[in-house]
Amino acid sequence: MNLEPYRRHRRILAASLVGTAVEFYDFYIYGTAAALVFGPLFFPSESPSAQLMLSFMSFGLAFFARPVGAVVFGHFGDRIGRKSTLVASLMLMGASTLLIAFLPTYAMVGWVAPLLLCILRFGQGFGLGGEWGGAALLAVENAPPGWQSRFGMFPQLGAPVGFIAANGLFLLLGLWLSDADFAAWGWRIPFLVSAVLVGLGLWVRLKIGETPAFSEALERDAPVGVPIGELLRGHFVATVAGTFAVVACFAIFYLATSFALAHGTTTLGYPKEEFLLIQLGAILFMAGGIIFAGYASDASSAQRVLRWGCGATMLVGLLFGPALASGSWLTIFAGLATSLFVMGLVYGPLGSWLTGLFPVRVRYTGASVAFNVGGILGGAAAPIAAQALGDWRGTEVVGLYLALAGLVSFCGLALVTKIERGDA
Repeated sequence: MNLEPYRRHRRILAASLVGTAVEFYDFYIYGTAAALVFGPLFFPSESPSAQLMLSFMSFGLAFFARPVGAVVFGHFGDRIGRKSTLVASLMLMGASTLLIAFLPTYAMVGWVAPLLLCILRFGQGFGLGGEWGGAALLAVENAPPGWQSRFGMFPQLGAPVGFIAANGLFLLLGLWLSDADFAAWGWRIPFLVSAVLVGLGLWVRLKIGETPAFSEALERDAPVGVPIGELLRGHFVATVAGTFAVVACFAIFYLATSFALAHGTTTLGYPKEEFLLIQLGAILFMAGGIIFAGYASDASSAQRVLRWGCGATMLVGLLFGPALASGSWLTIFAGLATSLFVMGLVYGPLGSWLTGLFPVRVRYTGASVAFNVGGILGGAAAPIAAQALGDWRGTEVVGLYLALAGLVSFCGLALVTKIERGDA
């Protein structure tokens, strides 16, 4: 196996990976806290189900902030460069996450508590809007010929790294602290720890240079005045196609992680520590799926691997609910591991595939907008839709949303094929 390209670009790859690791750490500690404690801590007590729904709605708020951040950070990323924009997005994301650790609860200050929580959640999402697109460009635009998907998988690998860090920390806290102590103050610790990870990310990113593709584009032409305007005028169909194509990966991740944890430990009554441990093991299959998809995409094509993944997502949607409701740890693990491996297939190739839809001059904006608008459809709606399906027909049908998400993403891929043929 030829590892020399990885060695030559190890600092670039580390910078692209560490930012998304922080992103998913920040996002997942919020998702876990939302599932476990934010309902009763920050929202009025009507019923446990209503509190959980409000908590998940605050979780989903960041997905609506992400497209706004994508436009703003994409504007500067396409005009002044990838590096400085990535540093700014990481600082905003990190500051918002850290401040959540110091929030008062609803019992302390009433309605001010959920308001402050939602403002900081919006700040998280706003910063995240510029994170993934820039990290993907950092990797792909530095890739040697034929290595775009293998380099593009490094930002994606930040997802399982961040998940393991967040989930592992919550697992340790669950073992060390009583439920009362965790609800009283222990949940704040992961938000405090995020400051260390953000500092590491900034240290790595400040040591890298601009990408060759962006530097060459600046030498040829002046930067676009308003990138979002040019994107919508000249690349609207590609943006819609990219948006639909990313729905499946978001839906799988948030159903197999945040929703599964909340539903499993409340509605189904599974012990929290055991369920967190099961998820920690299952997330390794997501990392395996990302690596497999990166190599397979360079060997064949990212489009083909994504098609395989969308088909598998529809199948997983039919099996996810029954596995979660089975009561067997082995079956639950198999269901989560299979789901997350399939997520690797629909997530791993996105770094090279999605950025390849757009020219360099609007690539940061295009990739960021498509990725983050798709996150609203796939991520923000996923836990809410699954909760509604569970209330309607029980746990066995909660995965039907995955089947729909796989179909939507498959339609996005088909639209790209039409663009390439000149039919759209």
